[in-house]
Amino acid sequence: MHAPLPILYQDEHLVAVHKPAGLLVHRTALARGERHVLLQTLRDQLGRRVYPVHRLDRPTSGLMLLALAPGVATQLGEAFSERRVEKHYLAVVRGVGPEQERLDYPLREEDGRYPKAQMPALPAATEVRRLNSVELPVQVDRYPSARYSLMAIRPLTGRRHQIRRHLSRRGYPIVGDAKHGKGNHNRFFADRLDCRRLLLAAIGLTLDHPVHGEHLTLRCPLDDTMTRLFEHFGWAAHLPTLDQRRPPTDTDRHASTPCP
Repeated sequence: MHAPLPILYQDEHLVAVHKPAGLLVHRTALARGERHVLLQTLRDQLGRRVYPVHRLDRPTSGLMLLALAPGVATQLGEAFSERRVEKHYLAVVRGVGPEQERLDYPLREEDGRYPKAQMPALPAATEVRRLNSVELPVQVDRYPSARYSLMAIRPLTGRRHQIRRHLSRRGYPIVGDAKHGKGNHNRFFADRLDCRRLLLAAIGLTLDHPVHGEHLTLRCPLDDTMTRLFEHFGWAAHLPTLDQRRPPTDTDRHASTPCP
């Protein structure tokens, strides 16, 4: 029996959970034998079907929003595809990242079904902003010290592995990224700082509720691994807090006003 997923928000139409790093959202052709996936775990936990409306990579942790009915899932899926949902992430990258920049590099799809050369490059844009940085007196690469940055990230499009690919192409790969990062820095964090995961977390979504229409702000804390790292680096002031702002539920709307 797997541990229940932390529920960050739930109403009659939506549920948001904290997805741990390493957990698949659903089974894929490349992971047919995987038994522990988010959709099945949450369905068993709630005792009802749930419908994903966006995706998080397996090694990424954080906020995952799901619908509780097919019609709501369709509306939310359209909101994501039409860029009416703001997505917010935090990442730890190698080097001193840009103070503020828009990364605008077209990307080919990465799904393993076709050779990259056959896939068209699609527009992709990501806004990044450096929140803090640290310099460690250790030689990890060819330099006598190692520098890392905490980046706030807002993807404006939703290409596969977009954040990881954009930051790597800009020269600031995310620590823990086995495919697009640097192995010596990944090993340093694993062996010396007890961080054996991709240091990328989805911390927030802002959107209009698909049924009520009111503005909804959802937040997600970091897991224990990233929280300890932030505290170690002196970045605790940047730890996200649970500041959920929800619209009124159907129950709230139909509640009668008590008599004086």
